[in-house]
Amino acid sequence: MTRFAVVGAGWRLGAYLRAAAAVPDRLALSAVVARRPERRERLLAEGLFAVATLDEALATRPDFVVTSVGWADNPGLLRELAGRGFPVLSETPPAPDDAELDAIRDLAGRVQVAEQYPSQPMHAARIALARSGRLGEITSAQQSAAHGYHGVALLRAFLGLAGEGVEIRAVRHESPILESPGRDGPPDGDRTVPSSRTVATLHFENGRLGTFDFSGDQYFSFVRATSVALRGTRGEVADDDVRWALDPRTPRSGRLVRRSAGGPGNLEGLGLRSVTLGDEELWRAPNGDLRLADDELAVLDLLLGTAAHVRDDGPAPYPLLAAIRDHRIGMAIDRAARSGETVVLPAEVVD
Repeated sequence: MTRFAVVGAGWRLGAYLRAAAAVPDRLALSAVVARRPERRERLLAEGLFAVATLDEALATRPDFVVTSVGWADNPGLLRELAGRGFPVLSETPPAPDDAELDAIRDLAGRVQVAEQYPSQPMHAARIALARSGRLGEITSAQQSAAHGYHGVALLRAFLGLAGEGVEIRAVRHESPILESPGRDGPPDGDRTVPSSRTVATLHFENGRLGTFDFSGDQYFSFVRATSVALRGTRGEVADDDVRWALDPRTPRSGRLVRRSAGGPGNLEGLGLRSVTLGDEELWRAPNGDLRLADDELAVLDLLLGTAAHVRDDGPAPYPLLAAIRDHRIGMAIDRAARSGETVVLPAEVVD
């Protein structure tokens, strides 16, 4: 059993609570730090150990601490926790700007970052397929599934990149769209609002190409779909469709399929079990039959990965230096889109 504490009681806390509750034999929440008294009272009423100070949370001796606070507050909190000997899983991004990112680089090895998108089941399945060799060498990837550093993390995972330098060109396009639901539910009327779309090409120094295409509406919109495409020397992925060649005379094709419980005639309860391509299982849910949304499954993957890492029983799930790299590139995409100029990040800056 691994115990963890969470600093911060905002909207994101719910994902950590639901993920941990799904595997009570493997994870336990020791404490939540909530600054606002009314929020502490609600958490206490829900049976959680909610406290006002970091010292109170650390007194519960968690195996690691999740920081889920604002960008400006996070760097100082990371440094304090690392200085007191507690491993950390930091919310994204770990710091707001280049200067703060530079200031926390020395915490590498003690801080992991909760970049969940590559761990979401369908993306994780695509990454596993890219690593399998079936598609050959992956030469380009396109994602229209996540913004900023999240989108960059996906592109680098699809392409198998580390600290390569990159040249970025980007544009931003404004257009009207039907107002989408949000974290608080649907809008209170039928109206059209502005939508901002960022499209960028990322030319990496090893010849790989990444295409970033996202508008913020996509996270909740009913009318803006996500899409992913990977191209390799022997095959490609277009969303869930896969095509590859065994040899120049033998084409093959298949589809990524979500295998779920709780469908027609099944009384087990709704939950994703696996993602398959034919007979090949590319992703499997921990414990087999969890009742979690895809994003919560990804959060659980990060929690379990961090738990294993602090026990010296597994690799770092998403190291601090990877998060710094992705946020730098994400900020560079934004600069290129605002200025219309090409932004170049040499390897020594990215890495």
